[in-house]
Amino acid sequence: MTKNASAKALVAKALVDAAREAMAHAHAPYSGFAVGAAVRLTDGRIVTGANFENASYGLSLCAETVALATVNSQGRLADVEAIAVAGGADGAIVAPCGRCRQVMHEAEQIAGRPLPVYCAAASGEAMIEHSVSALLPYAFGPVDLGVTTKKRS
Repeated sequence: MTKNASAKALVAKALVDAAREAMAHAHAPYSGFAVGAAVRLTDGRIVTGANFENASYGLSLCAETVALATVNSQGRLADVEAIAVAGGADGAIVAPCGRCRQVMHEAEQIAGRPLPVYCAAASGEAMIEHSVSALLPYAFGPVDLGVTTKKRS
């Protein structure tokens, strides 16, 4: 394994571990499906989020969206470098829903760099790395609407 590959593997593991820790804070009384997400910023800081269900199901928030909204509220959306999501049951690897994929695409355009997305189960070593474009082909975002994204950081 090259030095860059091993550094990338360490970043991925740290992000997945942080996402798994965030699962403990999930509010999932209706589905019982706890999910955690972690976002790495360019300075190495990790911001986490957990899913937040609501009795009116459509108002529920996914872990990935919570984490990215937290990053945005700190004025750091342009600093997003990588994302991890972990959760579920039965050892199956989870992946972001369609809404989260669209939110990730927006973050990617604002950051101006490809964002790896590491998907993992609630436990175990299995993990899959995706690109945002692989998760959401033919996506649209600010650039497609003629909106220029301005880095704030």
